[in-house]
Amino acid sequence: MMNKRTLKVEKLARIYDDEIAPVWAARFGKMLLRNLDVPARSQVLDVSCGTGYPTVEILRRMAENEGSRLIAIDSSSAMLDVARRKVADLGPLAKKVFFRTESAVPKLSFADDVYDLVVCNLGLTEMPSLEIAVRDFARVAKKGGEVRCTLPLAGTFQEFHDLYREVLIKHDKHEALDRLDRHIASYPTVEQVERCMKSAGLVGEVEIEEFSLLFKSSREFFFAPVIEYGPLTDWKDVAGGGQEMQDVFWYIKESIDAYFDGRPFQVTVKAGCLIGKKMEPRAMTSPPVLEAPPRLELMAEIEVGFDDELDSGLPLPPERLATGSVQLADPDDLDIEELSADAEDDEDTDDHEPAQEALDDADLDAFMDGRPRPPHLDD
Repeated sequence: MMNKRTLKVEKLARIYDDEIAPVWAARFGKMLLRNLDVPARSQVLDVSCGTGYPTVEILRRMAENEGSRLIAIDSSSAMLDVARRKVADLGPLAKKVFFRTESAVPKLSFADDVYDLVVCNLGLTEMPSLEIAVRDFARVAKKGGEVRCTLPLAGTFQEFHDLYREVLIKHDKHEALDRLDRHIASYPTVEQVERCMKSAGLVGEVEIEEFSLLFKSSREFFFAPVIEYGPLTDWKDVAGGGQEMQDVFWYIKESIDAYFDGRPFQVTVKAGCLIGKKMEPRAMTSPPVLEAPPRLELMAEIEVGFDDELDSGLPLPPERLATGSVQLADPDDLDIEELSADAEDDEDTDDHEPAQEALDDADLDAFMDGRPRPPHLDD
């Protein structure tokens, strides 16, 4: 029997492209893809590729590049299954990509100086150390190769964090307040990302964009998949366990509903994309100059540990690819106005956990329909 975490990951794979990618991953992925050039005969690594975005878009840019290969890794086999179905619709391009169920933690399994391009859309948030991860991405990139990674920056969800802080201060939750401060500090500033790039030997910049997410109510906010499968677990850990956590979320719910009083609850997302070129060590003594990455013509030999390997070190194409496709809308056409948990509520849950049961901890009593305010919270 599958455990709760496995069921949650499998459900996430099923709903990701419809419920989360259009309002989250596609926004960041659009930044990663902007002005992206894939040189001829390139070796590309996509870390934490998820359900295949922006993997598929990168493959399309490789259509005319003979000899190019893309290795896509993710720790979730369920997410990779979705990505494989997408690639199956690409015909000959499917031969250019190789999927591996593999985590980037504690480090990538690839040799140094292998890839012309290393990309990671939002995977950095799953790694224990931003600096170590960026350094490892740079390690596997060739000299002159490029590293592109997206991540949420400091200031993301600030409106919610401010309300959370106010609740904790008002109710003298000092230990929880310390935990909240540590959680907020886990969102890096632009300056911190730039320092990580410099430490990794990357010369480039951090691009920044800001967008908003709107929710009908506090309940819609907490049970929208982008929140439920995103930061909600960390927010619950901040509050503590058991009844203490339940009480804190009752107060947060009342604060959101009181402040916004029928108006949509808006939260800000500050998106960052680090774009850096791996320099020769001697080049780092000179002032950094931003320029397009060189077109490298030679193909490096790599070891990818797939089922079979050619003499060159590249894996053979998989014998079979799953049929079917899960399409993602063009991110240029996205228009985020309002997010809702209705789709989750309507989903058939006979064979799978309901949305609220997918949470790592106990249900949030504050959001159970018709549940009155607990008497012990009355002033």
